[in-house]
Formats: sequence, C-alpha cells, structure tokens
Amino acid sequence: MLDQLCADQCGLVTRAQALACGMTVEAIRAQVRAGRWRPLLHAVYATFTGPVPRGSALWAAVLRAGPGAVLSHESAAELVGLLDEGTTLIHVSVPSSRRIAAIPGTVVHYSSRVAEARHPLRLPPQTRIEETVVDLTQTAASVEQALSVIARACGRRLTRPDRVAAALSARKRLRWRAELSAALDDVTVGAHSILELRYLRDVERAHGLPRASRQHTVVRRGGRRYDDVRYAQFGVVVELDGRAAHPDETRWRDMRRDNASVVDGRRVLRYGWADVVGQPCAVAAQVATVLRASGWRGAPRRCAPGCTVLVP
Repeated sequence: MLDQLCADQCGLVTRAQALACGMTVEAIRAQVRAGRWRPLLHAVYATFTGPVPRGSALWAAVLRAGPGAVLSHESAAELVGLLDEGTTLIHVSVPSSRRIAAIPGTVVHYSSRVAEARHPLRLPPQTRIEETVVDLTQTAASVEQALSVIARACGRRLTRPDRVAAALSARKRLRWRAELSAALDDVTVGAHSILELRYLRDVERAHGLPRASRQHTVVRRGGRRYDDVRYAQFGVVVELDGRAAHPDETRWRDMRRDNASVVDGRRVLRYGWADVVGQPCAVAAQVATVLRASGWRGAPRRCAPGCTVLVP
C-alpha cells in the first residue's frame, strides 16, 4: 500500500500517510538516517535519492499544504500546457477556513471555492482548467494580459468559451468582468490570441470593415493549415503574428503558408503586434484598400476624431 502511494505521488509520502500505512515514527526516522528517505518540506519525504523532478516538487507543495489543497494559478496552468514554461514559485490554493504556515518556494492562495474548483480526476490535485483560467485573469497585471490568458486557453483547445463563461459567472467578485465576457464572445467566433482580439476590436469592428471568418481550415496535399482572418468573398487573407522574433523554421512555415494562399488566388496581408496595436487605423486603411480593390462595395469609417482612415 505504501509503495503504491509513493508511486502515485511521484515518490513522495507524508508522515501522516506513512503512519496510516502502518509505519511507526521510529521506522520513519530510521529510513531518514539510512539515507533512503529525505525530508523535502516539513513532514513530507522523498523516498528516492538524486535530483528532485518537477512533478515531485509540485506534489511536495500540495502535500505540505494539507487537506483540501490543490495546485492552482500558474502551477495548474503548467500541468495542462497553458504555460510553455513552469514558474519558479509553486502556487497552491487551500480552503479559506484554514490557515497554514509559510511554505518555502510556494505561494499560498486562500479560497472558499477550492472544493468546487478542484478537478475530479487529475493528479496531483489541481484546479479545473476553466477555474485556472479565471484565477490567472484575476492575478494578471493588466486587462490585456487577462484577455490573453482566455485567448490562449481556448486557442490551444484546452477548454471552451462557454466553460470559461460558467466559471466567470460563479465568481461573486471579479475584476474586468465586462471585458472578459466580451472577449469570450470574440473567442467564440475564432479570435484565438490577444493579437487577433485586438485586430477584431480595433481594426475590423472599429472601422466598419466586413466581418471575416477566423481560423479557417485549408486542406491541401501537404496537410492542413489555418488562416487567421479570411475575407473569403473577396479573396483576402490577413495573417497576424504576435511574436517579436521568428526562428528560421517558423519563418519558412509562414512563407509556405503565404505562398500557398497566393497560389490559391488569395491576397495575403501580414501584420504584427506593433502594427495592430500601434497603428490600427493605418492597418484598417490598408486592409480596406485591398478589400475595395477586390470587390468590396462598402466603405471604412473613422473610429474616432483624428482617425487616419480615408472615408470615400
């Protein structure tokens, strides 16, 4: 029983668990003296030697936090692939009815919703992806950062907008509720990054451009690809790239995608963060010009006084 428990917990066991499995306090001490066990945190032991894997470190934090504790925030996001890299600090949430001593290297959050937020199956204990997303929006430094969490989670197909919306509704107190809810509507129609959200809001809608389709799947002999923004009726594609720099492999992939669009008879426009965020009016003017040259009979509108879009 003890061996299975340790295997399930990445080689870790607590003093209470070891005692419950029939060991005595002296037997635990003997394991430590012999070097077969070692304490990682108070009353939490590693039953192996050598480096401590990331999974064991996460288990150690949640075991030390005690009954009802779950990994949350950045640590829960790390486990499901919402973050590309783990953070140095480990985040755990514990029931607000309890108070625990500080845990080295760990940020402790108190919540009255830990039981409802916990994923029913995943181990180590952790919050559901939708709850994790909402948690991260609330610790974000800005509304832009909060919106990017939602876009990334849905864009990576880790969850769905309706599930995030339900998690938002369950929170009585919430920063940026209106902005987050509006972003979910945009994610539902296919805006899967913060740059795509900004293009939809600040370029397309603000300047009265025709409504585009998003994340359009194109199947070719070499596989499938996705157009970020497609004005299908007019044969115009807008690709959005929020990365500051491209590795060579990514540049070649983007070039192949753009070339394939040209071969298929579409005009391709490509914009980065500095374009969409720094000069949305200029981007709108250029897109409108290409659309009108491709048959659009509408006209762009100025988004505000001083907007540089030329209205016919």
